[in-house]
Amino acid sequence: MAQNIPSDIVRQASTLSIVWGVLLIVFGMLAVASPFFAAVAVSVVIAWLILLAGVVHLMLAFRAHGAGSMIWKVLVGLAYLFFGVYLILHPVLGVASLTLLLASLFLIEGVLDIILFFQMRSLGGSSWVLVDGIITLLLGLMIYLQWPSSSAWAIGTLVGVSMIISGVTQVMLSLAVRKAAAVIA
Repeated sequence: MAQNIPSDIVRQASTLSIVWGVLLIVFGMLAVASPFFAAVAVSVVIAWLILLAGVVHLMLAFRAHGAGSMIWKVLVGLAYLFFGVYLILHPVLGVASLTLLLASLFLIEGVLDIILFFQMRSLGGSSWVLVDGIITLLLGLMIYLQWPSSSAWAIGTLVGVSMIISGVTQVMLSLAVRKAAAVIA
């Protein structure tokens, strides 16, 4: 019977992790190359999650103890189902809505980061919070001022860049674990 030594286990796990990281990089590059397609894919996934949430709400509604409580939970479940199905049938509208939501989120985050900077400016490194806030605010403004045309690039590009960064991080961490395991062995 073959014995698994710790270094072999680490090597197998890190190999899978490296493969996963490379796949993230490849899919991220595809998303950046075709941002609208990636945005539609994200919109469809979110739509299916909303639909699933509607099913769960309806299932839980029938476990509610009060008739009034049950009616409200059924209505919430039906609303989730309606919006999920609507977004599945109209994914481009979902992309436009998500883009506007993303722009709003970036605007709020940028303003809050700038406010945070003024509260912590005496601390070392706090200028990075200001830089982050300004860049996030500008990105939010850029997406918002170009909306709905920014729907064609914003979500797909940002998801793609995030996937590339996550993939590179995954690969680098896996290589570091491999190196540390080799030193220990």
